[in-house]
Amino acid sequence: MLRKTVFIFGIAAISVVACTTRQEAEQAAKQSPSPVEAAAPQEEVHGTKVEKVELSNPLNAEWVAKGKEIYKIKCQACHKLTDAKLVGPGWAGVTARRTPEWIINMIINVDMMLESDPEAQKMLEQCLVRMPNQSLTPDDARHVIEFMRENDGEE
Repeated sequence: MLRKTVFIFGIAAISVVACTTRQEAEQAAKQSPSPVEAAAPQEEVHGTKVEKVELSNPLNAEWVAKGKEIYKIKCQACHKLTDAKLVGPGWAGVTARRTPEWIINMIINVDMMLESDPEAQKMLEQCLVRMPNQSLTPDDARHVIEFMRENDGEE
């Protein structure tokens, strides 16, 4: 019986230490910038609105790959890579229809865009679902644009 009690208390102690360590690690991760965030941003940001985006030519393969991963995790549930609507509009041809600045602001400044941009408001009326804020950085959004450009046939 004593062995069982010691075992249970040992497991409980390890669990407490593991949870504390995990919580500390998560807190530290929140406070330190990611490698992408630490890099110089590719956009000029004034306040919260992205004013200017420089496109690469040819496409940056590393950014395309990062954008594809972000798409799979954050975007794929609502957006198809074709022109078909799922929850949100399909992405085919989006880089021809919208400026890079508009796309980035729609990704990272959803509330601002839905409050002030007539095109964003039309999309909300068509889709009937407000795009959630996915907490992407401007660099994340820039990578997504690079993936969108590849999806639209740019090289």
